[in-house]
Amino acid sequence: MIDSHQHFWKYSPVKDAWIADDMRVIQRDFFPEDLAPILAANNIDGCVAVQADQSEAETHFLLELAGQHDFIKGVVGWVDLRADNLTERLAYFSQYKKLKGFRHIVQGEPAGFMLDPKFIKGVKALSSFHYTYDLLLYHYQLEEALQFVEQVPDVKIVVDHIAKPSIRTKEKTKWELNMAALSTFENVYCKVSGMVTEADWKNWKKEDFFPYLDELQETFGVHRLLYGSDWPVCLVAGTYEQQLSIVQSYFSTFSNDENNLVMGENARKFYNL
Repeated sequence: MIDSHQHFWKYSPVKDAWIADDMRVIQRDFFPEDLAPILAANNIDGCVAVQADQSEAETHFLLELAGQHDFIKGVVGWVDLRADNLTERLAYFSQYKKLKGFRHIVQGEPAGFMLDPKFIKGVKALSSFHYTYDLLLYHYQLEEALQFVEQVPDVKIVVDHIAKPSIRTKEKTKWELNMAALSTFENVYCKVSGMVTEADWKNWKKEDFFPYLDELQETFGVHRLLYGSDWPVCLVAGTYEQQLSIVQSYFSTFSNDENNLVMGENARKFYNL
């Protein structure tokens, strides 16, 4: 079993200004020593550490932790995908075997960012080095994402956090149409992760998520869905076990083979762990 999406950080109010006061439960350090017992308690064999800060220092920080802890199977780092010297930077990073791909926090960028020719060229460059790309965005950015994905057919892409639909308001129609369209691109996968933070933090129930998971398994299918916790961000809306139970409950009627795909095998193949 693989948790395909979690974070580590040494908390800094300036660097981590996105962690607002209503998220004060995660305004502290989170390191592998904090996560290891949680994964063990839930029979999860390893994880993929994903960038939270947009700097090469963040990439090195995660690689250093991965070098010290075997259970960190892969790292999704950050590099300036629009930089003129991107090819040199990717060649440099290729020495690190646990570095599997890159992410940019597109959810914080203005409209049109994904269609910037420099950004598209940068993402395209990832395929030459067999790197993946994690697509972090909000549901209202999906139409732009469709135009973006069309231009990078050779890059393995995974949508983080089911594209952050507004689960708290039960909005689904536009999201499901766009996700169905996105699923037609065979190089695109989707993480069933980060869902609790898009729901009512204090009052969600498992069933709130099932209509969204129905759509994903009908469109992406069990071969292109990856379980991820989004720990420690998930802690603002529930424990590790609570967010895990949503995915486990939903897939409890599926076969063992199908569960194994979603809970680890797809992540292993996607990231080449």
